Amino acid sequence: MTNPLLKERGLPLFSQIQPEHVEAALDATLLRNRDELAQILDRTETPDFPNTIVSLEEMEDRLHRVWSPVSHLQMVASTDEMRDVYNACLPKLSRYSTELAQNADLFKLYQTVASSFDKTDTTPEKRLLEHALRDFRLAGVDLPAAEKAEFKQVMEELSQLQAKFEQNLLDTMKAWSKHITDATSLSGLPEAVIDAARTAAAEQNIEGWLLRLDQPTYVAILSHADNESLREEFYKAWVTRASDQGPTAGKFDNSAIMEDLLRLRHAAANLVGFDNFADYALASRMAGTTKEVADFLQHLAEISTPVARQELAELEAWVGHKLAPWDVGYYSEKLRLERFSISDEELRPYFPLARVMDGLFQVMTRLYGVKAEPQTNVDLWEPDVLYYTLTDSKGETVGSFYADLYARQNKRSGAWMDECLLRKNLHNQQQNPVAHLVCNYTKPDDGKPTLLSHDEIVTLFHEFGHTLHHLLTRIDYPSISGINGVPWDAVELPSQFMENFAWNPEVIREMSQHVITGKPLPDELLEKLAASRVFQSGMQMARQLEFSIFDWRMHTEYDPQQGGRINTILKEVHDQVAVMPLPDYNRFANSFAHVFGGGYAAGYYSYKWAEVLAADAFSAFQEAGLFNQQIAEKFRTHILETGGSVDIAEAFLAFRGRPPEIEALLAQAGIIDHHKNSESTS
Repeated sequence: MTNPLLKERGLPLFSQIQPEHVEAALDATLLRNRDELAQILDRTETPDFPNTIVSLEEMEDRLHRVWSPVSHLQMVASTDEMRDVYNACLPKLSRYSTELAQNADLFKLYQTVASSFDKTDTTPEKRLLEHALRDFRLAGVDLPAAEKAEFKQVMEELSQLQAKFEQNLLDTMKAWSKHITDATSLSGLPEAVIDAARTAAAEQNIEGWLLRLDQPTYVAILSHADNESLREEFYKAWVTRASDQGPTAGKFDNSAIMEDLLRLRHAAANLVGFDNFADYALASRMAGTTKEVADFLQHLAEISTPVARQELAELEAWVGHKLAPWDVGYYSEKLRLERFSISDEELRPYFPLARVMDGLFQVMTRLYGVKAEPQTNVDLWEPDVLYYTLTDSKGETVGSFYADLYARQNKRSGAWMDECLLRKNLHNQQQNPVAHLVCNYTKPDDGKPTLLSHDEIVTLFHEFGHTLHHLLTRIDYPSISGINGVPWDAVELPSQFMENFAWNPEVIREMSQHVITGKPLPDELLEKLAASRVFQSGMQMARQLEFSIFDWRMHTEYDPQQGGRINTILKEVHDQVAVMPLPDYNRFANSFAHVFGGGYAAGYYSYKWAEVLAADAFSAFQEAGLFNQQIAEKFRTHILETGGSVDIAEAFLAFRGRPPEIEALLAQAGIIDHHKNSESTS
């Protein structure tokens, strides 16, 4: 039987991939790559870019084609069998990656090829080599043999621990649910959530409703459930996931894993000459020093925290009493309804998913001349996954993407974009990029349309920004195409830039169509929705800064003698930045997957850093006209198409004509006006 993971052309055959295919395909690919590497190193001819670097790029893309579908299925269609083989393969992948990055002979080949380029050369090829040489050093290529082996072992352990963190989080969410038999307990909840709970109960052959611990259900309950005890119960279950507290206490506890991750990251950084992991991370980032990042976050905190505290005081004054953490979302929604006469649930009927997707694609077409066409007869892992092909004004295919939009029990929570296939054009054989766009919307009952809240629309636009970054690249080398080679603190620029269009009245009108009347959102509601963007923006910013400073302090202050001090630092940061006291049982860190399970270690600040870039970039469109073709072409050329082939600071300068300015973000959030008002009354 042919192994579907060894398919070298076309789209992955997701439905045919079985656990028994994974290790066999990975082993065969690693063996083939090692053999080819040995042949490259044994050559007597002078190494150059075509005969050496292109071959190595081809090898890495081959490995990506094998592992990308496996990694994706582990996140969206997890099974015990697939998880076991995935975990068994992680050390092999880590070992291979470090083995390559620590290969002194390979390092010399790259140095030789790099030396043939002029120092003033600014080609993608030169940039690729610069990235590669940096990464060799970051992997300890110059270390003595014993320390190389130690670094390799540390990286293996890190990959396994990060995967285990994510798996514990998924397991704890699957392990708990709330069975409701009294319909009055569901008062206030959106119809779609109640329908989903009824379906979940029926699947378990029980009466009533089964509320699962997934993100859309949690958000709906905290925002809309009239039953305070239900809000409190869900809040406790959510903030104690994978910890020593709450309804699944101790069963899937991530506490020890978090300590080990911080210890190992610090050790890896020390081995290659850095004081801490944050310093190590900045070696490949846009920001220059740990102090620069700390000062940036502190500056934003000093401006936004007083605004956030004022907003909470206003909310509590409106309610008439102090609020608990599980009350804030509920009463905020009530206040928003009174102040703007709109609520997310009232807006939902205006935003059927199909219409929103059409509106999203219209924005893309008006900006970049690219069209999206749905495709059928594509192999999928889930029947309701969608697949689209993007074509340019000449009718040529630019790339494609899968859209997996609904929450499932075996699927990771949240929303993200991932790479399925990378763009490459090596040996005159072009491979177009393919992306995964993933969200977690509540799936409606059969026959009913999917209706989105405006928050969900903003999330969709955000992830589509990442998708366009991956698909519109013009770079032919996989290691620097799309989001590859882009500094982590700039990779959110295209996504946060796209969010702005989801708030524009013209765009909202075009993508709204009432599910019954067929009419667009009325002008009055459009204006109120646009005005609501800055509602509690201080509290929103303070929350993100809390996450960012917490992450940054954990990785800059780590001391092997004291350990991670995780909950101590979290409390200190919370007291400094946040506005709402937390219960002692709160274990937010245990589910902080961005930092402990994903790629945002010492990098959560990237969201705010890139938000400055995005707000300033969008202000160029506001100044020239939202769909100004000249500005859109500049943004596409300098930001979306270049991948990692250009220094991002230089790319932004080429687009904007000056460095980014923080004032655009503060103005967008309405915080500049708030800040000035609080200063004048103090």
